Amino acid sequence: MELKLNRPICFFDLETTGIDVAKDKIVEIAILKVHPNGNKESRTWLVNPERPIPPQSTAIHGISDEKVANEPTFKELAPHVYNMIKDSDLAGFNSDRFDIPLLVEELLRAGVDFDMGNRVSVDVQTIFHKKEERTLSAAYKFYCNETLENAHSASADTNATYEILKAQLDRYEDLENDMKLLSEFTTRKKSVDFAGFIALNEEGQEMFTFGKHKGALVEDVLENEPGYYGWIQNADFPLYTKKVLTAIKLRKLNTKL
Repeated sequence: MELKLNRPICFFDLETTGIDVAKDKIVEIAILKVHPNGNKESRTWLVNPERPIPPQSTAIHGISDEKVANEPTFKELAPHVYNMIKDSDLAGFNSDRFDIPLLVEELLRAGVDFDMGNRVSVDVQTIFHKKEERTLSAAYKFYCNETLENAHSASADTNATYEILKAQLDRYEDLENDMKLLSEFTTRKKSVDFAGFIALNEEGQEMFTFGKHKGALVEDVLENEPGYYGWIQNADFPLYTKKVLTAIKLRKLNTKL
């Protein structure tokens, strides 16, 4: 089944120095852009993370310091990445919890103000886990009856994810071929920031999901403990989380004017 698209959608995958969204860096990014008319374009970039790649990460994706030594930094690539995804919805495998948060962090570090306010995301892994509970390689075998060669190659993983989503739509009649509805189906929780430190409660109000103020309304905490804002801004929280918190703070200040 081909995807019904109102706008382009970019399937993407990252290989990284590690799994810490706030600190780790991209070493490879592959993007497969699918247009509403069915046309496709793809790009893969190796990225110099400007730091040593841990051996345990190289053991997974095969990308060493030597392999990226002469490659561009993400700051140099950021305009090209942004131009490819700026008009698109996003999709990936475990993308809501890892790839999108880390990509946005890298874009913000490069000075590109990117957010998800006017787009949706579809996490193909969530569909798979809700339906079958498997890994990417098993998903590819299960849905496409193919063996995933070069697993943990960003390009191979990206193309496999695209093929899996199409096969999932063929298999599950209750899945709508609509990116907004697929995004809603794959959303794990109503997070305001990508990392999940701020989420919406049942009344649609922003609340903290961690620490001593877990469950408390963000506006109340900022009102009653102004120093908490400064602590978060100076701590190792993702840049996007800090951006969201600043927006809430400014919104509260504007309502007082």
